[in-house]
Amino acid sequence: MPLLDTRVPAVVLRIDRNPFHHGTLGAVRSLGRAGVEVHVVADTAGSPVHRSRFVHRAHTPPPDASPDAVRAVLQQVAGRIGRPAVLVPMDDASAIAAARTRDGLAASYLLPELPGALAERVADKAELAAVCAAADVPHPLTLIPDSAARAAADVRRLGLPAVAKWSRPWLLPAGGDLRSTVLVRSERQARELYLRTEEAGSRLLLQAYLPPGQDRDWFFHGYADRSGAVRAGGPGRKQSAWPRGAGLTAVGRWTPNPQLRELTERLVGELGYRGVLDLDFRRCGVTDRYHLLDFNPRPGAQFRLFEDGAGVDVVRALHLDLTGRPVPDALPRSGREFVVENYAPLAALRAAPTGRELAWYAPDDRMPGWAMCGLWGRHVSRRLGQRLRATAAGAAGLRRAAAAGPAATSATGPGAGPAAGSGTDSAAGPATDSAAVPGGRPASGPPVPTPGSSPSSLPFLHSPGSGTSGPSGSAVVSVSSGTSVTDNEKASSR
Repeated sequence: MPLLDTRVPAVVLRIDRNPFHHGTLGAVRSLGRAGVEVHVVADTAGSPVHRSRFVHRAHTPPPDASPDAVRAVLQQVAGRIGRPAVLVPMDDASAIAAARTRDGLAASYLLPELPGALAERVADKAELAAVCAAADVPHPLTLIPDSAARAAADVRRLGLPAVAKWSRPWLLPAGGDLRSTVLVRSERQARELYLRTEEAGSRLLLQAYLPPGQDRDWFFHGYADRSGAVRAGGPGRKQSAWPRGAGLTAVGRWTPNPQLRELTERLVGELGYRGVLDLDFRRCGVTDRYHLLDFNPRPGAQFRLFEDGAGVDVVRALHLDLTGRPVPDALPRSGREFVVENYAPLAALRAAPTGRELAWYAPDDRMPGWAMCGLWGRHVSRRLGQRLRATAAGAAGLRRAAAAGPAATSATGPGAGPAAGSGTDSAAGPATDSAAVPGGRPASGPPVPTPGSSPSSLPFLHSPGSGTSGPSGSAVVSVSSGTSVTDNEKASSR
């Protein structure tokens, strides 16, 4: 008997139009390899995902993330499929929309019994504080300013650098220069960011910065079944990130960590959470406590790291549980690695005696790698051209200013700062790299595969991510504007 019930198809849903999301491809491959008919509801026109041989059919995504739009599209897809399917949301917006419209989708889709507001609550970085407080899970000190002046005062209180986050990053305008997370190095930056609150669509959070360090960035992927037990998945250590300092996992390793499992099970029990979850943690170098940074109510992009010895990952666990099949007891494969090849080529080339999964290259599904080769090459060329043009324009401006005299030079030269709300790199700070991905989400790309090639022989288009790991993001503890959090949280965020 096959591991999964292959009579029940799956619908992989993604609203975010980022073509470089390798987690979507991972879900397609995981279910398709198990014999499940996989439908994809996402913008695949410019993405390698639609080239996968495991995609049964691609469907047009909803025009926006509103529950009504998502429900309408999913009902159309259900009509084409003709039988109930397991729904697999792959980003926060789709997970929230699916939870909100669960009752309306119940006739056509199998979904975890999750209260409609809970997915939104845990994904909202301003709500995460109450979640952590209720479950006694450490979370760094965070303030929510109510004015530009308060934003400046809050970063003085927190100390510089501080971390700024938008509470609902899925509401950020597509194609804009606002980033979900930035490292703030001045009071001016904090004021400028606050003035863009209306544009961002959600509240600005300012929080204490937990410095990076060796073995400090961790994540936990799991599946909470109908009984509330945390099954499949496990704890992983982020060994390398891109962009350095606040990016996606370029190299991750399955690493035993009983503390993270205990924290995760406590959260699930306190919340009554059901379904797939992806948690990000940062270990404080002073207190040695793990702080919850993000709670994502869906599979993380690197979830394929955690395929265990029974062949189960969190997406397969979801399908098993919702179709009434037992989820086998976990058989951990500690030491297994997950590598996003274009960001960590050296890691992809090293021997992997304990096992490894690559984000894009797969011997049994080569076409997405070929498609990503061209897509990523065009992306890198375009970004390089933009930077070269910007550099040339800046040099020309300085020459014109020098020719015009000292007064013009003082107004346009290196000492002049960006205007409020300008969104320049200096305002964004080094916590993100605006060139990494369109829309501020980290890009990921494939190796350049050749027919018959193996991972050890693949050339790579881009190789910036082979360095050491940095902050994977920043912790968020929401409190009312200008107020404090508990003494324990203060101490643990120093």
